[in-house]
Amino acid sequence: MRVRRCAILYLEPRERVEFDLHGLLAGSSGAARIVEWIAHAPHLARPVAIDEAARDCLGCLSAEEWTTREALAAWPADVLDRLVEQGLAVADEGGATEHAARDVQGRDGHWWGPAALVHAAGRWSGEDAAAATEAAGLSTAVGLRERLGVPPPAALTRCDPADRIALARAEADGFDELLQRRATCRNFDSDRPLSQALLARMMERVFAAQAQWRMDDETVFLKKGAPSGGGLHPTEAYLILQQVEGLAAGLYHYHPVEHALEPLPGAGMAMRELALQAVAGQHWFADAPVLVVMAARFARCFWKYRQHPKAYRAVTMDAGHLSQTLYLAATDLGLGAFVTCAINEVDIERALGLDPLEEGVMAVCGFGWRAGEMRNAEFDPAGRVWPAAR
Repeated sequence: MRVRRCAILYLEPRERVEFDLHGLLAGSSGAARIVEWIAHAPHLARPVAIDEAARDCLGCLSAEEWTTREALAAWPADVLDRLVEQGLAVADEGGATEHAARDVQGRDGHWWGPAALVHAAGRWSGEDAAAATEAAGLSTAVGLRERLGVPPPAALTRCDPADRIALARAEADGFDELLQRRATCRNFDSDRPLSQALLARMMERVFAAQAQWRMDDETVFLKKGAPSGGGLHPTEAYLILQQVEGLAAGLYHYHPVEHALEPLPGAGMAMRELALQAVAGQHWFADAPVLVVMAARFARCFWKYRQHPKAYRAVTMDAGHLSQTLYLAATDLGLGAFVTCAINEVDIERALGLDPLEEGVMAVCGFGWRAGEMRNAEFDPAGRVWPAAR
């Protein structure tokens, strides 16, 4: 058997504090500070705690060149087997083929190491962000101020006010009014379905290919209503449909060239339950008749930007561009919209059958009819959406 270190690996010295009775009796504080080493590898489901012997041995393994087991005979007993079992070292034969295959998949994906770590470490499963925020007393502006103190200034001043050069303010036109009405909707009418025509219009405006350029059948670039790094448009749209006239509730993939919905296998739960799980308990968003999962096909971006330190940032910006376009399109059609990154990526990927190394969930947005009554507070200081609440 031959082994090598996994392709992307980061070690974190993490400190924990334990009660030390002997130290207390000897006159110390009674707190023993213990450093443990946590290994982070994006191809693994979770970080792994290792001891110092495993840490030192990992440092001796190459991530590129294979080493025979015989050449590591001087290692402490069982260290190599434990590293292979944990997936931090991968073998070219035997029972570790799953870890080895995932490691190869990560290598072939052209990830920049720090980006792969950030993407893997930031994914949630089973979190209830709404409940956590409420429990921490951070669900209102008053609670935020009381718990967190004074926030940084809303606007930054970089010169003496007397030296500022005032810019003329133009008379507002239709586009300015549209921007003023753009606000995150936290009050959807759960009893009012969306028409199929409005769904089609929204998808066409936001996610459809408006034009394309083809070098050949396999080298195609799309033009959409939002910018994308390198013109690659790696973001896919997956729909959680709850209430759309003429369409069954369920999961769908949107084909941007054909402007068509592709039905997907069921998630094994009601769409409302999946929606609530997807947005991490934010029930005000889960009421939207249409939720759109934005998932990045990393290979599409990393094909050009290989191991590039800016590639993952371009992918995240892609989701931001699309969500703003969705907001404006929805506002223009009289609909409410939202976007959130407080989501349970792991659960969404499981429901959609996505591999996070290849197609990772970046954000969830949605749209639908606003409710006639504000049950959940919305940020609308200009009073363009809720004039009575101004």
